[in-house]
Amino acid sequence: DVQLQASGGGLVQAGGSLRLSCAASGFTLENYDIGWFRQAPGKEREGVSLIRRSGGSTVYADSVKGRFTISSDSAENTVYLQMNSLKPEDTAVYYCAVDPRTFYSNTYYLRNGMRYWGKGTQVTVSS
Repeated sequence: DVQLQASGGGLVQAGGSLRLSCAASGFTLENYDIGWFRQAPGKEREGVSLIRRSGGSTVYADSVKGRFTISSDSAENTVYLQMNSLKPEDTAVYYCAVDPRTFYSNTYYLRNGMRYWGKGTQVTVSS
């Protein structure tokens, strides 16, 4: 049974940092592609970052490139999203997701999401 638990959200001032965690249970993360997504009030869901199981390559949305870093810890079966230089426009509910399928592209995942989702964690950045 695939379960994902995101945590680490909170209130931070602009320019600050947060690290989100997503603990996986019931499966091994390294066998899945992993992503972070976010949804702000009144806006569509946005793909933020991916880490692919094959080679561990990472992908970032242009809006977060250079500020956010995705990583995974196989020993902890946890994926992280380090968020630096936060901006008010980063305010959103952040979700982690995973997908066992192997044939979808980065663009597909970022636009359409993934197979399994965790509950979100709220990130609020004040100006």
